[in-house]
Amino acid sequence: MKKVHIVPHMHWDREWYFSTEESRILLVNNMEEILEMLENNPDYPYYVLDGQTSILEDYFAVKPENKERVRKLVQAGKLIIGPWYTQTDEMVVGGESIVRNLLYGLKDTEEFGEPMMIGYLPDSFGQSSQMPQILNGFDIKYSIFWRGTSERHGTNKTEFYWTSDDGSKVLVQLFPLGYAIGKYLPEDEEKLQERINKYFTVLDRGATTENIILPNGHDQMPIQKNIFTIMEKLQKLYPDREFFLSKYENVFAELEKNQALPTLQGEFLDGKYMRVHRSIYSTRMDIKAANTRIENKITNVLEPLAAIAYSLGFEYHHGLIELIWKEIMKNHAHDSIGCCCSDKVHREIMNRFFLAEEKTDQLIEHYKRKITDSIDTERTEDRLTAFNLLPYERKDVVTTTVITKLNSFTLEDAEGNRIPFEVLNKEIMDPGLIDRQIVHYGNYDPFFQYTVQLQDSIPAMGYKTYFVVDAKSNMGNTLIEKNTVDTEFYSVSVNPNGTLKIWDKQLNREFDQVLRLENGGDDGDEYDFSPLADETLFYSDNVEAEVKVAQNGYEARIDILVKLDVPGDLEKRKINKVDRFVEVHWKVMIPNHQPIIKIEAEIDNQAKDHRLRTLIPTGIASSFSVSDNQFGFIKRDVYDSAMDYWKEQDWDERPDSIFPMLSFAGLSDHEHGMSVLTNSTREFEIVGEKYDTIAITLFRSVGVLGKEEMLRRPGRPSGIKLPTPDSQMLGLVKLDFAITTHKGSTTTANIGRIAKEFTTPIQTYNKIPHNAMKLNPSGIKAPLSFSFLQETNSTAVLSTLKKAEKEDRFVLRFFNPTETEGHGSYTVNLSVEHAFEANLNEKPIAPLNLENNHLILPLKPNQVKTVLF
Repeated sequence: MKKVHIVPHMHWDREWYFSTEESRILLVNNMEEILEMLENNPDYPYYVLDGQTSILEDYFAVKPENKERVRKLVQAGKLIIGPWYTQTDEMVVGGESIVRNLLYGLKDTEEFGEPMMIGYLPDSFGQSSQMPQILNGFDIKYSIFWRGTSERHGTNKTEFYWTSDDGSKVLVQLFPLGYAIGKYLPEDEEKLQERINKYFTVLDRGATTENIILPNGHDQMPIQKNIFTIMEKLQKLYPDREFFLSKYENVFAELEKNQALPTLQGEFLDGKYMRVHRSIYSTRMDIKAANTRIENKITNVLEPLAAIAYSLGFEYHHGLIELIWKEIMKNHAHDSIGCCCSDKVHREIMNRFFLAEEKTDQLIEHYKRKITDSIDTERTEDRLTAFNLLPYERKDVVTTTVITKLNSFTLEDAEGNRIPFEVLNKEIMDPGLIDRQIVHYGNYDPFFQYTVQLQDSIPAMGYKTYFVVDAKSNMGNTLIEKNTVDTEFYSVSVNPNGTLKIWDKQLNREFDQVLRLENGGDDGDEYDFSPLADETLFYSDNVEAEVKVAQNGYEARIDILVKLDVPGDLEKRKINKVDRFVEVHWKVMIPNHQPIIKIEAEIDNQAKDHRLRTLIPTGIASSFSVSDNQFGFIKRDVYDSAMDYWKEQDWDERPDSIFPMLSFAGLSDHEHGMSVLTNSTREFEIVGEKYDTIAITLFRSVGVLGKEEMLRRPGRPSGIKLPTPDSQMLGLVKLDFAITTHKGSTTTANIGRIAKEFTTPIQTYNKIPHNAMKLNPSGIKAPLSFSFLQETNSTAVLSTLKKAEKEDRFVLRFFNPTETEGHGSYTVNLSVEHAFEANLNEKPIAPLNLENNHLILPLKPNQVKTVLF
């Protein structure tokens, strides 16, 4: 007899086309009905609260008096909560963000009882290949999801094992028809049977045991109070089946008995049976870019800086950092970060990112100030402290500001050595902007704000102090205007159309027409790009760009202004009427000493319904690309073979090879390669007749949440047909990315490390005697120069360094984004008493043998490891 597990649940989008506050009102109403049913009906054994604790956080903000009721039901095993904080997206959200989502979700759950130990993501738009490793890192061995699978992954069954490259493994229960097939089950027997017959056909075909799941819930759905009547009717209609209320764990207990389950590997991004929205990665690029930037600030700067400060004796502000994480994790739910929401919801999302970034920036500033203020020195001059948050010494070009009343000065290190620098700019600064008390007491003498550039070696995971010394010195610069940039690695000139011509001195190769613009119509919605049929694309080939090139002793700067005339909307595009424009201001910075070309883009969009991309030709005909995902890399075919048969097989969406990255995407052969590094956009596609060009999406412009019958996605609308004029992206958007070239393949060159360095700029702090926010002396004496730890092997990429959540220990996490085995190897410049290999939940797994404070762990390709010390 087949067993039908009816699992009561509600899928809770905190926001979508409706606002968080609208859903909170429903939540307060629904929760009371759920609690009453669980408390008063012994025959109603379970209710799954969608696997995310943010629901409870929203509820308790209104009903804190019900915490004890919830606690009793959780501890009785009736109300099932956790393990996530929010139901995260897996494709454009970083590894540390997903780790913290589970970390804080499990922490929140512990207050009430045991969590549901299932990686429950029933609506995420695609599944990352690294999820089994992340779930195993929290002792989670089960996973439930819906989207992204098809038979070409290796099975037509709905239960299978899923492995990551490192050997991590989870048992998957797939929802082949989604999480809502049991929503609002009707009492009318004819309608009930008509509906359930369709479902059983699919569920039975994919099942590997006699157990199938009928999830009884839907988006924001209240509890189905008549479920027992429905079950009686189901039992009558299907006497060869047993129907009962259940929970997901009961199904996994049955699946564990099946020893013959298939094993699959890799990511799931097929839109055959369910939509995965492969081009959603570029919707509302302003929001996507803000997320990338803030994630990198937290993990690459704030947490390592706070760890350095803690090692010196300062407080590690867990509470403040958790607030930041939770602020952005509210935005990491699939609809929110996907940006397939109403305009009012996007405004709320953007406001959360604004608050999170402000909290992050101010806490970074606070830690830099506390350390610099406490430096132990008898010298009285103003100070400039440079912080390097990577585990190796760096000699980068640093551009920073120095505020002083001095007309000229020198910079000296602790040994009295003069550090050369150049002044890029000098501005008069009103003293009231520094501290209003200065002018309050009648002193109106201005300050000078100098923008300076210098280059010096900064200690690994540490800092170095400079003194601003009054001296008569040359405060100018060697900046000269020129036509061609010449550095140790590149000769770069600008073509008349604003594209770059790059001669690579290491590779003896030329790359031409770099940063060419491509513009086409977007007949899509917030979920998906959709081109116009048979349209002619617009390119920046024949524009006349405004160009200014200058170079000093540290770097070259190129300003390029490109104005591309385009049709104003879809209707104008169909008749090829050009009446609007999009203007791109490229700010290109090329250091003299590094093989990297840094690019800031300020884009002014004055047209609707279109997509703008920039093209990076590599000259490398490729069959696959390499980009990064959480704690590793992934290879993807540049052409998805399903493009040849998706229509015949009736796929839900066309499988264009538009893919996500987190910090890089590259093409290479065995001799050389070219990669794009990003601190903003996370969408790319490999294009060109030979698939030799990296197309980076700069933005998409659409005006509706959901649309039907699209070229790439035929059939019903995704979401609903709701106008979203803000998603037309009219006005300014700013992006930050880079280009690098290298010998050997993308993974051999370990582009993951180069991308980490690009997204971890050296930080500075300028201490002067004035500050509007006063602080008392800390009593701590910090050294003039400091290094917390340094790597002794260059395979691993640092993920983050932080203080443990519950112990007075440090957490050091690193991973291997290459195809060869390596080591994470670090020397700590403090006395280490005990060290452990730990899981992602910061729990010790095994002690590490230390010699001279040296930590070392082997790393398989695409493996992440954590050390607790």
